[in-house]
Amino acid sequence: MKSALILRHLAFEDLGTFAPVLRDAGYQLRDIEAAVVPLPDPLEPDLVVVLGGPIGVNDSAAFPCMTEERDWLAMRLAADCPTLGICLGAQLMAAALGTRVAPIAKKEIGFAPLTLTAPGRAGPLAHLSDIPVLHWHGEGFALPVGAERLAATPACETQGFARGRTILGLQFHPEAGMLPDFERWLIGHSAELAQAGIAPEALRQDAKVHGPALRAAGQAMFRHWLRELEP
Repeated sequence: MKSALILRHLAFEDLGTFAPVLRDAGYQLRDIEAAVVPLPDPLEPDLVVVLGGPIGVNDSAAFPCMTEERDWLAMRLAADCPTLGICLGAQLMAAALGTRVAPIAKKEIGFAPLTLTAPGRAGPLAHLSDIPVLHWHGEGFALPVGAERLAATPACETQGFARGRTILGLQFHPEAGMLPDFERWLIGHSAELAQAGIAPEALRQDAKVHGPALRAAGQAMFRHWLRELEP
């Protein structure tokens, strides 16, 4: 079986709706907890998926694992090994590719559609056209050198980038947003929501409305990308 290493920073920010897609595609999943389990040889897994979390790339003084993960990813990306980053994962990939990660004007939390670029409409992200996806971040990044911008929102110019067929970074969360699992996000991030003045009731209702469509579109997008990895 092909191997997929899943790098997590929070237990409840997991693969979500992407897990069954990976298994159906013939991957054996291995979860790694950031800063707890040592990282393997960066070139060893057939696929790496780096997930989100509440810390940031620039928090390395408090969380040294950020530097470790960035440098680990730099070696993998230099070899063009298949890698997908989601939210913090995409920020780590952008930093590994030499791009500055910095706070955006206002945190982007909630469900909203993407504006796809021409490359975005021509590739896997086309499945997400007009679909409200979940956004949950306070930092963003510029387009890495040699990459194509795939999507944007008014709050964040680079919501997705690709470098060739094997490197994909997504600032948003196409793998999340389905009840009842989404309730873990609302509880786990309750302090952040309160600080941002966002009512969990509103997010819960939006997850109920948009979650099913996001599940179908997100899984279709992921299947499409995995097919492009095949020789």
